[in-house]
Amino acid sequence: MATLQDLRRRIRSIKNTRKITKAMELVASARLRRAQARIEQMREYAETMRELMAGTARASASVRGIPLLQRREVRTVAIIPLTADRGLAGAFNAQVLRRSFALERSARAEGAKVRWLVAGKKGRSTLNFRRYKLDGAWTGFTDRPSYSDAQAIAHRLTELYAAEEIDRAVLVYNEFVSALVQRVRAREVLPISEELLETDEEERREAAHRGDFIYEPEPEQILARLLPVYLETEIYRALLESAASEQGARMTAMRNATKNAGELIDDLTLEMNRARQQEITQEILEVVAGADALA
Repeated sequence: MATLQDLRRRIRSIKNTRKITKAMELVASARLRRAQARIEQMREYAETMRELMAGTARASASVRGIPLLQRREVRTVAIIPLTADRGLAGAFNAQVLRRSFALERSARAEGAKVRWLVAGKKGRSTLNFRRYKLDGAWTGFTDRPSYSDAQAIAHRLTELYAAEEIDRAVLVYNEFVSALVQRVRAREVLPISEELLETDEEERREAAHRGDFIYEPEPEQILARLLPVYLETEIYRALLESAASEQGARMTAMRNATKNAGELIDDLTLEMNRARQQEITQEILEVVAGADALA
């Protein structure tokens, strides 16, 4: 049975841990609000980019010759899990890696090879532990990604796709739904789907109302330059979703840890009071026994 000194030491240690988890919860909550604001701004930018691409594609004679739109037989698949640089975020990293390995098994079952690129120290360490060769690894920015980080990933993917070293690229990341819910999503980013360049009837009527534009250079050349920017935008959006999901998962995990620490302190305090009561009772019994012996 633990002594009073041991129980006091454990209670003091858990209280210190609770202070840390509470502080981490507050920090994650503040960062989550900023990440949510960045996502909302990014969604407007991404929608405008899609409309610009659709308008340019409508004016193009043909889009078949643009490399990032070309589809070919899938012999090699690139999987890019977006993980965090730090832990203490519940199942945030584990569920992304679990989905990535499931995609790997599926691709190999279809006879395709798999190549790996990864963002985040947690994902990199896991893949290195499994002795996977990495075609790219980016770390140090997962909690606050910048557009240049997305550019670095997009440029590497574009190089591999243009050189026909990969035929398909899939991003795996946590999509932010709320502070309590993060949904794992696997999104194909290469080749870029031609469906993104299609417009509905309402958009075509609005374009006709605005009139025709004169493009310089040719629309095909403009579209060929817009598509890599669109790829960067989509990767940046995924990084922002992942960053917000990380803060939401960490906030939830730290809140649960703080709650569990409080419950454990209550249990240990009750146990300590019982132990102290037993010591007092034992001392009283010893005093009474001593008095009886002297009588």
